[in-house]
Amino acid sequence: MIVADLPPIEQERIVCSIIAAQKFHIPADILLAIAEIEGGKPNLEVINVNKTRDIGYMQFNSSYLDELSTKYQYDFSEQANKSGCYSFYLAAWRIANHISNDKGSIWQRAANYHSRTDKYNLIYQNKLISKAQKWAFWLKQNFSIMEIK
Repeated sequence: MIVADLPPIEQERIVCSIIAAQKFHIPADILLAIAEIEGGKPNLEVINVNKTRDIGYMQFNSSYLDELSTKYQYDFSEQANKSGCYSFYLAAWRIANHISNDKGSIWQRAANYHSRTDKYNLIYQNKLISKAQKWAFWLKQNFSIMEIK
């Protein structure tokens, strides 16, 4: 299957995930897996028990948007909830920070995107590993990788 054979919303998710993963130097299979698990869409907002909101394609948590807004005096939530790659860039930025700064396996660090609570992180890790393996296979089948020696 190639990207052009997929519905437009799936095409956008795949293309934006790959571009954002490259931009932030994280594994594309992990970002594609998280995008699939989160299952977001443009203009989707989910209110969490703790009153934060999960926004857009990547269900990016509003607590991070508030932190970014305070630091940069910019309303990130408006862009995060639209179609296009912006939501994926925010998620990739956050995942790159988890991978670089957190402790544990790469799966645990990437699953911190969802939760740092051990119980919920482990559940998310199991989903993440399964989906990332699927996406790694898909990427290998659909994209040629040039190794530089």
